[in-house]
Amino acid sequence: MGKKKPHHKRKKGGGKKPKRRKGPLSRDRYRLYEESVQSPEEHIKFFDGVYEMMHGRTARALKEDFCGTALLSAQWVQTRPDNIAIGVDLHEPTLEWGEQNNLSPLQPDERERVTILQKDVRDVVEPKVDIVAALNFSYFEFKTRNDLRHYFECARKSLKPGGILILDMFGGWEAQMEVTDKTRYNGFTYVWEQTSFDPISHLSQFKIHFKFRGGGGIDAAFEYNWRLWTIPEVRELLEEAGFKNTDIFWEGIDPDTGEGDGEFTLVTEAENCPGWIAMLVASP
Repeated sequence: MGKKKPHHKRKKGGGKKPKRRKGPLSRDRYRLYEESVQSPEEHIKFFDGVYEMMHGRTARALKEDFCGTALLSAQWVQTRPDNIAIGVDLHEPTLEWGEQNNLSPLQPDERERVTILQKDVRDVVEPKVDIVAALNFSYFEFKTRNDLRHYFECARKSLKPGGILILDMFGGWEAQMEVTDKTRYNGFTYVWEQTSFDPISHLSQFKIHFKFRGGGGIDAAFEYNWRLWTIPEVRELLEEAGFKNTDIFWEGIDPDTGEGDGEFTLVTEAENCPGWIAMLVASP
């Protein structure tokens, strides 16, 4: 049985390591996060493939909930000249970093097509969009059924007719263990640490550390206190929130490495394994 690593180090929607930006190694925690965790090109490829499969055309309007540095939003408007993006996040310092590093470098016409809002994602339901994306498990911060259902209800209200909500998830028995996982990149090592898991509440705590080659690093660069939701729970809450259908796209395994290959296939059942990643696509 292959072992897929679901941890935050994995580029969601892409199993390969991201290409490093040109220039010396950045010791900025946001840049290190982007380089070790995010893969907007792969996400957009998945978005386009799913939306075109459903509607025979590509989506135009994206709302990136929990957008952080808005890297995905910036990449989205660069993909096509008529794409627009709305990024929503509560954390002002992260949004400011994203404005300086990801949005300001855009061409003027591209920047005009990105709207960034420092708001609770549940408070933004206009304008309507084709896709709402909540990635990197950020919605796991909602720890009760009522709170998560309410978020899904708001996401549904954000959608145009035919719109979809895209979520990523991870699980497997290693997701219920205190583990430390390391991945080497050019000039630094990404460390994903799960520090606790409560089997009664499914509340879990995680930390991201960066270790620099040659010494030094950033301990606890990012910390998360999440509830580990399961696919059946999320599907049931989506249905209660007004989504009529939720498809599951399961990541395959690279036979050479035994890890996720970044390719997601529509499934109705899957083999259990130590760790897995899935993409959920919900439609009203």
